[in-house]
Amino acid sequence: MAEEECTHECSSCGVAGCGDRTADAGPSTLETNKRSNIKHVIGVVSGKGGVGKSLVTSLLASELAKRGNKVAILDADVTGPSIPKSFGIKAHLVADQDGICPALTESGIAVMSVNLMLPQDDVPVAWRGPVVTGVLRQFWSEVNWGEIDYMLIDMPPGTSDVFLTVFQTLPVDGIVTVSAPQELVAMIVGKAVNLAHSLEVPVVGLVENMAYFKCDECGKKHYIFGEPQGEEVAKKYAIPAVATLPMDPAFAKLVDAGKVEDYAVDGALDAIIEQVEKAAAKAEATAE
Repeated sequence: MAEEECTHECSSCGVAGCGDRTADAGPSTLETNKRSNIKHVIGVVSGKGGVGKSLVTSLLASELAKRGNKVAILDADVTGPSIPKSFGIKAHLVADQDGICPALTESGIAVMSVNLMLPQDDVPVAWRGPVVTGVLRQFWSEVNWGEIDYMLIDMPPGTSDVFLTVFQTLPVDGIVTVSAPQELVAMIVGKAVNLAHSLEVPVVGLVENMAYFKCDECGKKHYIFGEPQGEEVAKKYAIPAVATLPMDPAFAKLVDAGKVEDYAVDGALDAIIEQVEKAAAKAEATAE
């Protein structure tokens, strides 16, 4: 393995015969820098792309911030970052002697994303897995996050090496998984949930996105992608909370305008947030 590509995270590396591999490659926890105190970490995952994972990350962060929490988003979807666009962040990152200073949204949510480091937001990021995981480790340990109650990690889709790196090296309290109302998507959700269970990370909620479209004229709900399956999937995998989100053109307009914080979810995510808070409380009790 080329030295510049090695992340030294042997537990998530599939390269055989690597001379840098250590005898003991068990899970570890990365340290943050001296200007960071991150109390709780929640991962937002999806088994496949295109189901609205970044949307859910943005909404959960906004709702947690509205409740008085200090919130951060680590955009781990390195090759397809969309968080800065959703929040209307255009300024490039700066650094000082202690580390990198994250960007801030209008409501004060701290954001770290590769797109904030590129000369233009449409520049492609074509990096191999070890480089991507190395960047994520730097995002965690070399950023001046400050005092954070909840950090949300917007994961890339699927169950790649990034999934392993994040959940084996960061103190994740739980995950929220995102799906759409299709049997295929529900099956793929199971893969992410089962992997999380194998890593002993609790799944605290399922958000079924694009569950329906509500007609402005008649008020009837139309199930474009089929009948919702969230409750059934949650029961199958013992997920304690389910939320459904509609297909809403207003949301797309707000995202394009960088105003995702203005979207009103009208309590749709309350059950998920309650489970996030429970997971945080349980982590604190265990630490004591």
